[in-house]
Amino acid sequence: MSEENKNESGESDNNEKKGGKRPQRAPRQEKKPVQEGMNPDLEERVVAVNRVAKVVKGGRRFSFAALIVVGDKNGRVGYGLGKAKEVPDAIRKAGMKASKRMIKVSIENGTIPHEVLGLFGAGEVLLKPAGDGTGIKAAGACRSILELAGVKNVLTKSVRGSNPHNIVKATFMALKGLRSLEEVAGARGVATKGLRSRAKTKAVKA
Repeated sequence: MSEENKNESGESDNNEKKGGKRPQRAPRQEKKPVQEGMNPDLEERVVAVNRVAKVVKGGRRFSFAALIVVGDKNGRVGYGLGKAKEVPDAIRKAGMKASKRMIKVSIENGTIPHEVLGLFGAGEVLLKPAGDGTGIKAAGACRSILELAGVKNVLTKSVRGSNPHNIVKATFMALKGLRSLEEVAGARGVATKGLRSRAKTKAVKA
């Protein structure tokens, strides 16, 4: 028996074992278009836009870097830095990055639960709780962050540093350090009942 006949017989046997037909492939699913842009519930603020020049052999190439803060005014806020050849594209990229990395801010009665200090690089920001009617005593990037976070009354002080990038990051470090009364009580294994009244009596005596 020749090799060709063996191959033909082998192929025919394999085809008979497999049923004689190849299995059908599953139909391809159409890819959904990627939705670009931010959540419409979020509000954005432009903190700073810098023009950056790169020196090359043929001259200078200009691009833009935008620092954006976004928030829902209900305890969630984030920031992002975007770079592009045009300002609108840089703002769009920064807004998308900011919406993806938002943090939760502890807010009690329209203000922060306790005093906190935020440090980042040369930036140092101090936040203090305030009573009703005080408003947001802040300026620049710090004010935008607190407004978008949903804080109504707060006292702030930029101890050192004027770079908006450092101020934004120092403010976020301070907001990340905030802990509510329930979180502290849970960490210490203490019941939250009566803690607020004790704190008020201590404040009055002081």
